[in-house]
Amino acid sequence: MRPRWCAPAVGLLASALLASGAGCAGPVDPVERPGTTEAHKGHGHAPSAASYRRWGLPSPLAPAPKPPERPTVRTGARPGPPPVVDRIPTRDKVVFLTFDDGAEKDPRFVDMVRELRLPVSMFLTDSIVGPGYAHFGRLRAVGATVQNHTLDHPRLPGLPYAGQRAEICGQQEKLKQHFGIRPRLFRPPYGAYNDDTLRAAADCGVAAVVLWRASMNINDLSYFEGNHLRPGDIVLAHFRRPSELNGASLTEMTTRLLRRIQEQGFTVARLEDYL
Repeated sequence: MRPRWCAPAVGLLASALLASGAGCAGPVDPVERPGTTEAHKGHGHAPSAASYRRWGLPSPLAPAPKPPERPTVRTGARPGPPPVVDRIPTRDKVVFLTFDDGAEKDPRFVDMVRELRLPVSMFLTDSIVGPGYAHFGRLRAVGATVQNHTLDHPRLPGLPYAGQRAEICGQQEKLKQHFGIRPRLFRPPYGAYNDDTLRAAADCGVAAVVLWRASMNINDLSYFEGNHLRPGDIVLAHFRRPSELNGASLTEMTTRLLRRIQEQGFTVARLEDYL
């Protein structure tokens, strides 16, 4: 599903992103940043061509360029609502993979992320993950990052400020309980937000609200505009079961996604390196 663009629109264009303010500082707790796991530390060599073939890719993904020394999008620069990000302003031919919800817990996907050193950001919803947080802990241990997607996946603009704050802050607390970190990034369900959403996100310690410019269907990508990827696009996928993917597995869907990215001359970078 494509995001529903809600007021205020500031932050959606690259120029606005660079000028946007960030959310209010949250409690002093560990936050999810690159380099915090063993998988992040041990990038001494790239995956072999055989590893890519094993996962159904005809050739290796191109290495991601060195990330910027400072975040491309200014988060935490000054008090105010967090920026709303759907594309990272960069000339590098990179895109960013994000997976939502947490319904599918395919152990082969853990192997895929580990073997390919695939940078993915996981936006988790407590009521969908259910008792399965250990699976996402294994993904985090091999390099995936954990971010916030509310407690119960409601359409937030339909709730008053207090209800939105409870959904966002409540999931911050759940993720801290399970992983010992407070995420810096938040994705509103359905891409729907309003002024109260941004205010609640800031009050919960969120540094940026993350939307998307392209989304993965079962066999192909769909785009918010045009018919191709652009540098810095954030790509939406979901942890979906085979029953929701016409019998395909999550790893098969991800292979198709990576092929589309390769065909358009892009590679995958880690979103948190730019935010």
